[in-house]
Amino acid sequence: MARTTPPRPVDVEALFPEVAAYRREATRLHPRQGEPGVRDSSVGGPLLWPTNEPWPHCVDAHPKIGFDPRLPIPLIPVLQLYAADVPGLPFPPGTDLLQLLWCPYDHEPYYAPRPELRWRATDISGLLLAHPPHPTGAPGNHMPAPCVVHPERVIEYPQWDLPEQLSDALDERFDRLKKETGWSYWYDLSIAPGIKTGGYPGWTQWPDWPDCDSCGKRMDHLLTIDSAEFDGGSARTWLPQEDRPVVGTIFDLPYKQRHAIQSAAALMIGDMGGVYVFICPRCPGQPYAYRSDCS
Repeated sequence: MARTTPPRPVDVEALFPEVAAYRREATRLHPRQGEPGVRDSSVGGPLLWPTNEPWPHCVDAHPKIGFDPRLPIPLIPVLQLYAADVPGLPFPPGTDLLQLLWCPYDHEPYYAPRPELRWRATDISGLLLAHPPHPTGAPGNHMPAPCVVHPERVIEYPQWDLPEQLSDALDERFDRLKKETGWSYWYDLSIAPGIKTGGYPGWTQWPDWPDCDSCGKRMDHLLTIDSAEFDGGSARTWLPQEDRPVVGTIFDLPYKQRHAIQSAAALMIGDMGGVYVFICPRCPGQPYAYRSDCS
């Protein structure tokens, strides 16, 4: 079933033409638990991985947990995206598959899982790895449940990334809109919550964009791995139409039914936080970096 984000309740650019220059396209992935295969885009599903390619492992210390688990630790699949499903992704030449793995233990400096990216071509010949190694005893809230995805393109405007001077200039009009209509620019009109590609990072604190080590320029946001599809502030306008109950709100549903929509991947990064991955499309090999924050 497709997932459809409702249109914004007001015309953002008509009310606030100053933000039009900052509009960006994002792809909401809308993960829902299922049984994805290696030829499917997925969150937490199996990866298309050749048997002759070593499985990546982590050999770092993990200071927050108070002990070092048995090393090395095999990384776990977090995200797999085929170009045909997410055409807006900046795939390097000769590739059409993006894979993200991470070590499920906390890492400095963010005390969160540390991601690794793989770009590959899907014309893999030979045998595929059927049973990759799996860590034992790792934090369950960093081990995504297998989910199929329902990619959907949406338009975003900056939230925390709105330039400070512009934000100050618009504050009075934002407040007036909220008072007159009940709609909040910050929760209802700006950025889509949940796991997504493109658009703006789903920061819960002040923005912390990385610069590329090679060229020194600010990197581009590639994707956000979020703890939830929505929260109490964003559910009203960002919850897909197909997931809306006939009577009442999503928060009136039994916990298990709501949780299957809100937290299908069963992830929790800190306290309702996220991991944000950035790339530099200008430099060879598309260097990447990550950030993480939480409430």
